[in-house]
Amino acid sequence: MKIENIILYRLSLSLKSPFSTKYGTVKDREFLLLKVKDETGAVGWGECVAFDAPWYTEETVDTCEYALKHFLIPFLKGKKVTHPRETTKLFSFVQGHSMAKASLDLALWDLYAKKLGKPLGKVLGGTASKISSGVAIGISDEESMIQSIDRYVKAGYKRFKIKIKPGHDYEVLKKIRQQFPDLPLMADANASYTFTDMSLLEQLDTLNLMMIEQPFGKDEFFQHSELQKVLKTPICLDESITSVEKAYQAIQFKSCKILVVKPGRIGGLSPSLQIHELALKHHFPLWVGGMIESGVSRAHNVALASLPGFTIPGDISASDRYWRRDVVKKGIKVSDGHIEVPSESGLGFFIDEPFIDQIATKKEEF
Repeated sequence: MKIENIILYRLSLSLKSPFSTKYGTVKDREFLLLKVKDETGAVGWGECVAFDAPWYTEETVDTCEYALKHFLIPFLKGKKVTHPRETTKLFSFVQGHSMAKASLDLALWDLYAKKLGKPLGKVLGGTASKISSGVAIGISDEESMIQSIDRYVKAGYKRFKIKIKPGHDYEVLKKIRQQFPDLPLMADANASYTFTDMSLLEQLDTLNLMMIEQPFGKDEFFQHSELQKVLKTPICLDESITSVEKAYQAIQFKSCKILVVKPGRIGGLSPSLQIHELALKHHFPLWVGGMIESGVSRAHNVALASLPGFTIPGDISASDRYWRRDVVKKGIKVSDGHIEVPSESGLGFFIDEPFIDQIATKKEEF
């Protein structure tokens, strides 16, 4: 694949309803889309999932746009890429900027699968024809959260993640558990707690949770290890898993029992496959995390989640969970708690280019 043309779009979608975590409330989601074309005219799509401010990761939409425009895109244009896995080495001249790199890695995987005439999931090594879908419930008043859960239970979702923070944790989860005694339930702390909160976190052991996601800060592997020693409930690390190396550290330090993989944060599908191989070797369960993405990134996540190591329902919900209209035609659908893994080549979802052109605040061609 000789990369001849790259188009960078900057756009924003309004959420159907605000989504709140300990980091803040998201009402509008700004992001970047990349359209990569080779010498034959074949096209691949990728998405940059950084947020507009550095409250979740160091990268932002602005920093990613800068890195892409001034370094990554000029370097990639004109290059011949035999396989998408080459991107990790190709982009190593730029330190960090994993989310910017991911957008191009994702696009190259879509392009590569289309060139082979195969579904992306199959090209990655996926075996599942459909994946179980989970949903995240943002921080709100208890009644609203229970109503949301009830709605998604009726829609068939297979796993329910409840966002928590200090002052909005045990009592809220206890009421939800009383209302839904058999629900596959987990708590996501988004690194809200410190080592001094051990006794509070131990209380959560009484609620029969699937897992507690990221109690402490992203670099606190030792603290997580100490907490996991006293908790029966598995710890799952999310914010900590920013690279293959960090995933290896989490496993070796016994900081958790479950790992989250977010392709858009760690550099794309190429490092995601490395983490998948690592997890299989060490018998670590995985699931695919979400970033309030559009259908482009969500489609990549569906393909990845079809691999055999992803045994826990991930944060892959329907397009209409967040958007009135998605950038993929017809959107991504959940039926009886499952999403069909596409059998068409590449992503398997048709991109709504007229809509993208309509809502783009910036479009640059390289």
